[in-house]
Order: sequence, then C-alpha cells, then structure tokens
Amino acid sequence: MEEYGYLWQLALILASTKLFGLVTKRFKMPQVVGALLAGLILGPAILGNLLNGVMVGGHDLGALTLYQTPFIDHMAEIGVIVLMFCAGLETDINELKKCGLASFVIAVLGVIVPLIGGGLFTYWFLEAGWIEPAKASSLFMQAVFVGVILTATSVSITVETLQEMGKLKTASGNAILGAAIIDDILGIIALTIVISLGGKSGKGAETTPLGIVLLKIVLFFVFVAVFGFIIYKLYKKWCEHDGKGMHRHAIMAFVICLLMSFAAEYFFGVADITGAFFAGVIISMTQKDQFIASKFDVVAYMLLSPIFFASIGLKVDGKAVASMGILIVVYAIVLTIIAIITKIMGCGLGAKVCGYKNYQCLRIGVGMVSRGEVALIVANKGIEAGLMSSELVAPVIIVVIATTIITPIVLKPVFLKTGQDVVTESKLVENIENRDKYNRPIEG
Repeated sequence: MEEYGYLWQLALILASTKLFGLVTKRFKMPQVVGALLAGLILGPAILGNLLNGVMVGGHDLGALTLYQTPFIDHMAEIGVIVLMFCAGLETDINELKKCGLASFVIAVLGVIVPLIGGGLFTYWFLEAGWIEPAKASSLFMQAVFVGVILTATSVSITVETLQEMGKLKTASGNAILGAAIIDDILGIIALTIVISLGGKSGKGAETTPLGIVLLKIVLFFVFVAVFGFIIYKLYKKWCEHDGKGMHRHAIMAFVICLLMSFAAEYFFGVADITGAFFAGVIISMTQKDQFIASKFDVVAYMLLSPIFFASIGLKVDGKAVASMGILIVVYAIVLTIIAIITKIMGCGLGAKVCGYKNYQCLRIGVGMVSRGEVALIVANKGIEAGLMSSELVAPVIIVVIATTIITPIVLKPVFLKTGQDVVTESKLVENIENRDKYNRPIEG
C-alpha cells in the first residue's frame, strides 16, 4: 500500500475537493473553502480520528483517509509557488499606479490595524500559556505572524456579491478593488520581513543579526528590480523575433518562477513564495502575460490548487482537535471577531481620512473583511518556518471560513443604505471583475 498509496491519496483529494467545492458553491461560498473542508473532514482531524485502529478484513480503515505524506507535501509546495506566481501575473502594474492615494491609505491602515490587533491578542494568549507555542521562534514573532495572517484580504466573495447587487461599479467598489491590489503587495512585504526575522526559513535567519537580515531583504528587492528589467528587455526582443514558438514562453516563464523562488530562499533568506509572486509581476509586464496565464490555468487550478488547499486541512492535528479545550475555542472565536472588527476599522478609517462619506467607509471596511486563499498561503509558510504551532492552525481556518460566510451576509444590508456613488468608467473594475482564479480548480 505504501508504494502506490500516493495514487489513492491523489485521487481522493481531487474527487473530494471537487465534491466539497460544488457543495460550497451551492451556498455561494468560494470553492477554495470546499477544498479546505475536504482536507479537514477526510484528514486526521475528523475521519482519521474516527477510523484509525478500526480493522476490517485485516486492514486498518485509517489508511484509507487523507494524511500528510512527502508526496503531498511536495505537490502542495509546488502548488503554492504556482499560485503565487499566478497572483503576480494578475497584478497589473499600470492599474496599480492608477489606484491613487485613497486606495493606498485604505490598504495601509487595513494592514496595520489587524496586524496590531491580532498580534496583541495572540501574544496575550501565548504569554499566559493558554496555547502551546511553536518552539522554533519567540512568542513575539509568533504573535506578529498571526497578525500578518489577519492582514490578508480576499475580495473574490465581495466581487461576486456586489456583481449580483449591481453595485460593483461604484466609488466604494472601486476603492475596495484598488485597495485589494495594494493589500496583496503589502501582505507579501510583511510576510517577507517576518519570515526573515523570526522564522527558521532562509538558512537560519533567526540567528542572523537584524542588520544583516534587513540588508538581505533590501538586496532581494534590488535583485527583483534589476532582474525584472533584464527579463523585460529580453522578452521584448524574444517576442519580436519568435512570434510562433508560443509554448516556449510558458516554459521559460515557469523556469523564471522556479529560479526566483530558489534565489529568494537560498540567497536572501526570503520566503520562496515571495520570489514566485514577483516573478509573476515581472512576467505580467511582458507582451505574452495573458497567453502564459492561460497555459497555467489547467495544471495550476485543476491539480495543484486542490492539493495545496486540502493539505492545509491535513495540517490540523487530529489529537489536538480531539483534546481541544475551551481556551482554544475561545481564542478562535475572539480572533475571528478581531479579524472582522480590525479590518472594518482600519479600512474604514483610511477611507474617512481620504474624504469618503460614513456609509462609504462602512461599505469599504466590510468589503475588505473576507480572508481566503492568501491567508491560507501565509499560514502555510508560517507552519514551515516554525512561526505557528499545530494548535493555531484550526483557529486560522475558522477565521477564513467565518469571514468568508459573514462578509456577503453583512455586505448586502450595508449597501442598501442611501447614497449614490456610481462610477461611470472604471478600467480597474473591468479588469478585476472576473479576477478570482483561485476557485477555478474545482469548478465543473
């Protein structure tokens, strides 16, 4: 069974993520949540707990459930690298420049307030000994990392809800989308700094002097700028002389993604997904970005994405769930409340500073509440870097699912408030209306 068990695991992951994805789609939730639930329910957290040790015909039924294996781990790692590369591909630098000061301020405060709120609350719990911390890093860095997870925003559910209501092309909708673009960039930068300073990633960054760590981060972004300029120029010449060999562009783009992911980790002590993201940003500025993105769709979103998101559910410790105390439950509930309130406060305050009306500030704040695939990607890197203990995985998953469910429920009545803020023309809205590709893997 061990020699060919990976085939059963792969088949079960793809089938279950499809099934659970269809169920969550019926409830108008992102199908990423379905993939997450598939790993959670069919993995060690629930089904594994129930079937382990149950013998039928001399076979342990626990072996038929999903569980972490080196094969699944490696596939999930490739999956997250490709996902972040695709996220970078979808980042339009020209539209980023047009987002304006308002979107920037909304995004910055929408990152700072949740980071502080989630970090302080988590530090209090860890310091009191109510949650077992990870052993590879300090309590402070672990708390800060949870705050970083809360900074992530996934507006796919907001886009779908506003489209249904016909409210996407409004000043509030435009501000949400602009802030979401900047939020992605700020989240990656925050992840880069925290992983480099506090994680066990990057050749022992935790023992490296602070000045050296910061210097490596600066050098990494210099490397991205220089490398990006060179790639852009080479691609431009290549496109002029090789218009027919289109398939080679996708292959070379993936090579660049892998090389930048490796360089980020090995030379600069920066998370590999940061390198993958900026590789995508670089390729997005070339003439072949849409073609390359289309070629990544099938393998990335039909195969790698379900494996990655299911693997997050598999990381929930079955024994920890079985022995989950009231304090963990309280932590998860309060962390969810903090995630909601701090995002509304931060983004709403940013909107108010930029002159938006009160009802618009509320709309923008609620629209930025939902967490999703980005939060899960960040959490996954935290586990690998020793910045998250197994006890913190389940609360983070609860935050993602809860905010995904709550956002559309609250958003509809909020947008029924009086006030007209229609945008007649918005290139940003047109470009991002159908931007959510993270749900493609499980769509039928």
